[in-house]
Amino acid sequence: MYKLVKDPVCHMVVPETSFPTEYEGIRYAFCSAQCKERFLANPHLYTGLPGQKAPAQQGKQIIKRRSLVLSVPLDAKQVELVKKALLEMMGVIEICIEGDKIDILYDLMQVTAEQIADKLALIGTELGGRWMDRLKRAFINYEEECEIGSLEVANRKRCH
Repeated sequence: MYKLVKDPVCHMVVPETSFPTEYEGIRYAFCSAQCKERFLANPHLYTGLPGQKAPAQQGKQIIKRRSLVLSVPLDAKQVELVKKALLEMMGVIEICIEGDKIDILYDLMQVTAEQIADKLALIGTELGGRWMDRLKRAFINYEEECEIGSLEVANRKRCH
C-alpha cells in the first residue's frame, strides 16, 4: 500500500506515486497532470524560498493579467467561444474581449499562461480564420501585470 501525501498545488490527498516529481531533492505527488504542470512552471510559489513561506502556504492568490492583441478582431461567435472555453478553466477569473484585444485575468496559483495558451490552441479549429497564426502573434506581443493577494489589477477597466 502506498503512503498518502498532500498535493502542494490543490492540497488534495493523493498516493505518493500519483504524477510524481522531484524538486530540490524533495519528492512531490499530484492529483493530476495539470497540478504537476502548474507546480513545475513555478515551484517556488508552492515551496517558498529559504526562510520565507510560499504564497500558497500563506493562502495568497497571485493575480495576473495577460493582454493579447490579435491581428484581426474576433467576430461575435468567436468572442463567445473564447470566453466560454477560458471561463471553464479553473483559475480564470475574467475575460474581456474588445475589438482586437483579449484581456485575461487569472490566478497563477491555479492556472498558468501556458495552460491558457494550450486551451486557446485547442479551440482553434472551431475559431477558423487562421486562428493559430493570430494567436501566436498575440502571445508574442502580450502585456502582463501582477498583484499578489488581490482580486483586482490596479486602475484597470473591468469587463463583465
